Amino acid sequence: MQRLNVAPLRALLALTVALAIWQAVVWLTGVPRFILPGPGRVAAALWDNAALLAEHARFTVANLLTGLVAGVALGVATALNLALSPGARLMLRPMLIFAQAVPVFALAPVLTLWLGYGAASKIVIVMLVIYFPVTSAFFDGLIRLPPALSDMAQMMRATPVRRLFLLQVPHALPALASGLRLAVVYAPFAVIIGEWVGSSRGLGHLMLLANGRGQTELMFAALFVLAGMSLALFAALERLLRTRLA
Repeated sequence: MQRLNVAPLRALLALTVALAIWQAVVWLTGVPRFILPGPGRVAAALWDNAALLAEHARFTVANLLTGLVAGVALGVATALNLALSPGARLMLRPMLIFAQAVPVFALAPVLTLWLGYGAASKIVIVMLVIYFPVTSAFFDGLIRLPPALSDMAQMMRATPVRRLFLLQVPHALPALASGLRLAVVYAPFAVIIGEWVGSSRGLGHLMLLANGRGQTELMFAALFVLAGMSLALFAALERLLRTRLA
């Protein structure tokens, strides 16, 4: 007999309770709608502005996915290089730590100045935000090879490249999965920060416009679209990881 998947039911229940609490707060406090609109007004804004939200969401999604793929690829390549080359570890690790000490969000205005208000600055911001978590998590997994596997590779006189790709990489895949989970959590925040700093399109740009015009319902609607994108991205990653690491 097939087991019922209760995870979607729990998520639906949690969402229902959260919306009920939200509506109760609006009713009991009498807070003005321009400060906190009720969920019904936000749902109406979602419906009335669906085409506008979709147009800006496409720009945000394109930048998000492009920066995510590029950042993960660069992080994986860097981790492999660090694991394979002691010289690279000597030179690159201090640079990575120093670069991480400077908040990437503080560099967003500079990147926007250099790369403009288009997609390039947003993609680079996403890349920089997720680059270090992916590199650090994957590299830690690569260098923590169990002694038994390390001894076996030494007995078989495996070359560093064969040792890396036949033993270290398979053993480090769970660590890489942890880095990817962090990446998909950080990436939406990064792309929105980039759009807040300077952009002519995107959900972040739409939120700023709605806030400036007092359209709080539209601002919340854009926020809900962003949250839905983030949850969908995380769910897709979890499904991919379960399929590949099962």
